[in-house]
Amino acid sequence: MLYIRSLAFNAAFYLNLIVQMILWTPFYFLAPRHLAWFVPKFWSRTELWLMKVLAGTHSEITGQENLPEGSYILAPKHQSFWDTIAFLSDIRDPLYILKRELRWIPFFGWYVMKMRMIPVDRGKRSRALKDVIARTRKEMRRNDRQLIIYPEGTRRPPGAEPAYKWGIVELYAELNLPVVPVAHQAGLWWPRRKFLRHPGTIRARFLPPIPPGLGKEEFHARLVAETEAACDQILVDAAAAPDAPPMPETARKRLAELGGTKSAGA
Repeated sequence: MLYIRSLAFNAAFYLNLIVQMILWTPFYFLAPRHLAWFVPKFWSRTELWLMKVLAGTHSEITGQENLPEGSYILAPKHQSFWDTIAFLSDIRDPLYILKRELRWIPFFGWYVMKMRMIPVDRGKRSRALKDVIARTRKEMRRNDRQLIIYPEGTRRPPGAEPAYKWGIVELYAELNLPVVPVAHQAGLWWPRRKFLRHPGTIRARFLPPIPPGLGKEEFHARLVAETEAACDQILVDAAAAPDAPPMPETARKRLAELGGTKSAGA
């Protein structure tokens, strides 16, 4: 049954993406940008609904009261495709930093360009970061936008040793904006590079914002400590739940290290 439900959801996910991208095209490209955001936000909600109905995987996101007004940086853990779409409905005017090659994909690339996302040439490293900072600052002067950046850069399995890149530190220092960490363990239910979608409830939380103005080392240490502590608690609670998802080796190892940690519900 798990394979059948996973297959049904995966097929429905891509079919829903293609159909909506085509059907919404006239409205999306003719509407002002702030109204056109309805389309990707509606799409993300329908994908999460399909995941709940077909795969039995629910999404529960809390902590919206911690989202500041105006511009800020959102810093989620990155474990699966789930965390690239799940927060869209909660963010007023998201701004993503994307590989420039994504702009060349038919339809998807056009949708990205409409929303004035920030393209980056990853091959240029330090020069690319300076360019991203300049472009982001310019865009945020035009509109109050919320920059979404994944501090670890690439998807990592649940429980893996944290590997936060320095890029978010430079963005924090240069943009002088609060940073909202986002804790979750979505990779337990929607594993990276895996076909299966496990039933249960993915829980994520927007944590209290880290204010601007801290030193780089202090900010980095606080971001890692607060995010990882919240992720550890989510992992412990998930493992203790009656419908606990399968635990990858990295998660089992981390749970062993947290052997003395009590569940929030205990």
